[in-house]
Amino acid sequence: MHELAIPPEIPARVVGRCGTEHPFQDLDPARTAFLVIDMQVTFIDPEIGHAACPMAERIVPAVNRLAAALRDAGGGVFWVQNVHDVNIDTEWSVHQRMATPEARARRVAAMTEGSAGHALWPALDVRPEDRRVTKRRFSAFIQGSSDIVERLRADGFDTVLIGGTATNVCCESSARDAMMMNFRTVMVADANAAMSDAEHNASLASFWQMFGDVMTVDHVIARLDAGRLSSAATPMRADMSD
Repeated sequence: MHELAIPPEIPARVVGRCGTEHPFQDLDPARTAFLVIDMQVTFIDPEIGHAACPMAERIVPAVNRLAAALRDAGGGVFWVQNVHDVNIDTEWSVHQRMATPEARARRVAAMTEGSAGHALWPALDVRPEDRRVTKRRFSAFIQGSSDIVERLRADGFDTVLIGGTATNVCCESSARDAMMMNFRTVMVADANAAMSDAEHNASLASFWQMFGDVMTVDHVIARLDAGRLSSAATPMRADMSD
């Protein structure tokens, strides 16, 4: 996994602005969702995909561990898959024209629903109770990309954990927009993958200092456990006061 190296002035700025390094570390598991972004064959297998990230396969154990912990704590897991459809040719033509015809053809072949590249990576521990979301832009939260906002709110989630690939593209785009849509948003450092340590760390530093929180898998799980114990203790205190 990436070596985490956030400049010390970043958490110092967060403390100055928020009063704490981790503004969203109080996690209520029942209101927390883990969004796993674009962990698809096209972004992991260079033989099939159009934009493989070598580090993505290495974060699979961390993704699976956090997903299992959140399920056990009573939260939700959402597997978010990017897709190409015909509307993208006109509605997102700027992105299409930034690539060569050959690169566009590879993307279309790899990202069309039902193709080998579009599938989730087989080593991911996807469970029947998990949700699946289709997105059509880098960000899952931007208008016209997906129905993730409505689904999260309908299920009572106000906090999102972001993992997947690439840290500095679809993950950061989704995380920033999630915060803009009024979700408490945490990028999980060792459950994200980019093309290099430098890109990964720059993305996390930029997000942390202004948009949300950054934690490791171990930190998140510890806070989920604390939140679960707190939730369990609350009814007991209420009973004692009756």
